[in-house]
Amino acid sequence: MLQIDLWKRVTIWLVCVAGLLLALPNAFYTRVEQANDAQAAIVAKGETPDRLEISEQWPSYLPTGLVNLGLDLRGGAHLLAEVQVEDVYAARMTALWPEVRNALRAERATIGTFRRQQGPDTELRIRLSKSDGMARALEVVRGLATPVVSLTGAGANDIDISATGDVITIQLSDAEKLASDDRTVRQALEIVRRRIDEVGTREPTIQRQGADRILIQVPGIGSASELKAIIGTTAQLTFNPVVGRGSDPDAVPGVGNKVIPSLDQQGTYYTVESAPVVTGEELVDAQPAFDQNGRPAVNFRFNPLGARKFGDYTAENIGSPFAIVLDDEVVSAPTIQSHIPGGSGIITGNFTIEESTNLAVLLRAGALPAELIFLEERTIGPELGQDSIDAGKVATAVAFIAVLVFMALSYGLFGLFANVALIINIGLIFGMLSLIGGTLTLPGIAGIVLTVGMAVDANVLIFERIREEIKAGRGPAKAIDEGYSKALSAILDANVTTFITAVILFAMGSGPVRGFAITLGLGILTSVFTAIFVTRLLVVMWFERRRPKTIEV
Repeated sequence: MLQIDLWKRVTIWLVCVAGLLLALPNAFYTRVEQANDAQAAIVAKGETPDRLEISEQWPSYLPTGLVNLGLDLRGGAHLLAEVQVEDVYAARMTALWPEVRNALRAERATIGTFRRQQGPDTELRIRLSKSDGMARALEVVRGLATPVVSLTGAGANDIDISATGDVITIQLSDAEKLASDDRTVRQALEIVRRRIDEVGTREPTIQRQGADRILIQVPGIGSASELKAIIGTTAQLTFNPVVGRGSDPDAVPGVGNKVIPSLDQQGTYYTVESAPVVTGEELVDAQPAFDQNGRPAVNFRFNPLGARKFGDYTAENIGSPFAIVLDDEVVSAPTIQSHIPGGSGIITGNFTIEESTNLAVLLRAGALPAELIFLEERTIGPELGQDSIDAGKVATAVAFIAVLVFMALSYGLFGLFANVALIINIGLIFGMLSLIGGTLTLPGIAGIVLTVGMAVDANVLIFERIREEIKAGRGPAKAIDEGYSKALSAILDANVTTFITAVILFAMGSGPVRGFAITLGLGILTSVFTAIFVTRLLVVMWFERRRPKTIEV
């Protein structure tokens, strides 16, 4: 009959209280936002009286998570950029020519003289003076091929070599092109993210879209042109001698030195010489590779000026560490094992393929790997965003009040129970959005408005079923119990199908569509929870207290 175990009652109320507490900061959005910003500034730059005062305007024992406001609500800039991945193919061929030339010079007695020929930028063509030496030339050039460093290109080499007459043609293999495209877009993503994060903008959306496009949405920024200027900023990459390593960020570095944190090792700080050996402007390339033991590593290469400086330094400092510094953070601090002439080297370590690829991305993050073509460019003013918020508030309030009045007039006391559950339902939606760090967009508000209407559907099914049981002559307790039991299958069927739709929208859509799908999906989960558990618990508690002989729904 109407019995709910104590542990179930406690669990239901704990879930409701937790959800409402998580949603509470959104009722004081500006105050909590300012307190969070001040707390972040204290951690990054140190404590000041003003920052401390602002950070204390929201109690530290309460949740501080907020629902992020999307671009259409806060205003800002929207860019859709296409990465010209083909640019990298030409750069790779240009970089490969000196290596091929040096390898073939040792075989002049067999192959004769050779000369680079005109051809497409994505190909390297070499003409031999002795065509009978072609077999040896192909053997030498094929020896320069390396395995493709990717999970999908396992077993393939990075270059394809072919011969036509007395001409050798070298180009990137299809597997290497796929891996190169992926690395190029990932590198562009990393550069864009670092540049935007450096400005301190709040909750930007930077994500890959398709094979070679990047979606960039930054709330709170003045214009799309300002955003493009930020993206075009060059990262600061340097190679500095390491003086020491420790865990004290306030250690005295000494004259000509500075203390900087490690990027990956939290709590680790390096003391390095302020004057770099070489800078990122002299770095030509960095690619994931394998060391002599077949383990993932990273190859890097400098231009002639950087190569000379780097070679002289490594010859004089064998056994000493040097730091690869990106934006005043140590990416890696390998030890110099031997003299590194020629301006190229390898960074080894306990890397996975993913980690070596990421490190190569970081090393190359000083400049965009390929040109970005901006296909879409929009600026959304904050006035439009505020209008959207106001319109969303009005729509939500109207829908909310209309549903509350309808339920109260239609089902009396039981309608009031449903209204309490509806209020808790809205709180749970915002609590879950705050917990997962979700972003609320204008379509997301539409999802919440739709959820307000859908949230009472389950209660309507239950209450109508209770009415039918009462008309059939059931007693109050039996009618309530049968109403909840027999309506459960219909509730689950209706909400599961809608939830599947929300999942498909999230998986297949992007941007605003995903915002709608998130709030719709969360709203379905919370509305089913409140209808099946919260309203039933309220009805049972009322029934246990009053023990009515008859009920009216």
